[in-house]
Amino acid sequence: MSFQDHIDHCNDGAATEAVPFFAGETALGRVTPTRAAMMIDTWSCFTAANDGGVALRADIQSPEQRTEAIGGVIDELVRMDEVTGFRGELYPACNKWGETSHFLFERAASAWFGLRSYGVHMNGYVRNSDGSMSIWIAERAHDKPSYPGMLDNMVAGGQPYNFSLFDNLVKECQEEADIPADLASRAVATGCLTYTHLGSNGIKPDCMYNYDLELPADFTPRNTDGEVEQFVLMPAEDVVEIVRNTKRFKFNCNLSLLDFFIRHGLVTPDDEPDYVALCQRLRS
Repeated sequence: MSFQDHIDHCNDGAATEAVPFFAGETALGRVTPTRAAMMIDTWSCFTAANDGGVALRADIQSPEQRTEAIGGVIDELVRMDEVTGFRGELYPACNKWGETSHFLFERAASAWFGLRSYGVHMNGYVRNSDGSMSIWIAERAHDKPSYPGMLDNMVAGGQPYNFSLFDNLVKECQEEADIPADLASRAVATGCLTYTHLGSNGIKPDCMYNYDLELPADFTPRNTDGEVEQFVLMPAEDVVEIVRNTKRFKFNCNLSLLDFFIRHGLVTPDDEPDYVALCQRLRS
């Protein structure tokens, strides 16, 4: 196991054979040829497109019409067990956050259509009196439908269409770790990380917006939404070794933490032979 292995795992969907999924003239997703054929043969709202791809019919033009059409398809996919883990949470279909959404879709279906999803990840840390650093780590609830019991960033969540990134982060801080809004608002945006993972439901291109929050030594997080089993404050060096040598963290959290390690000098070019490659590949 190595840092590079985690990046490889997150990007194991990049080379998957796939064709584009269009709304109008915009390619928004990637699906396998088999799935494209299924879409065209099963639902009248889809039609064949260039490059062997699939598109929403040309007469389904407005975002509202597209949302209704895609929503009906997703409802059927859920009944067929093709899409699992329904959240009732709508994501925007767009290639860059902040663009006008072409339609809205159920979060759980993003990988089925190969649509890009967005999320916020925050690493909470404490500066100790001896100058060292400790990092708050969340253990995911053992009854959580995805990645139960695995380690996670202190706060993380998907990005719904109707929140700004920062407002969503503040909301997630309150729900997941009981961090009051005035404290959560001190979080600092540190960049974004991208990857393309091959999930159980399909191709998953993701963009994670990263944040750091320095917390007071006397603050103890408390979960309020049932999604976290417990929080543990770990010496930063221990977290580095867990990421370097194990698969204990949910797969994409490794990227957020690795970026944190590099920015805070916990992994340096003197002690990591793959340092340049790691820096480059985190935003591949």
